[in-house]
Amino acid sequence: MTELLEKAIEELTRLTDEQQNTMGQWILEELEDDQRWAAAFANSLPQLEQLATKALQDYQDGRTQELNPDELV
Repeated sequence: MTELLEKAIEELTRLTDEQQNTMGQWILEELEDDQRWAAAFANSLPQLEQLATKALQDYQDGRTQELNPDELV
């Protein structure tokens, strides 16, 4: 365990049981969310590669135009 994590846990032990449970739930939800995001991103790589290939082909074929930020609404 890293020193920073040890310090954080030490600080958490000073909280009330209710606050500790709240923080514990939040940490677990964050970890689960990170895992879901990583899985979703990994599963979308083929589609992202397809989109990138099509965008590059559109650019090479002259079917794109330069973006002018001043014209965005």
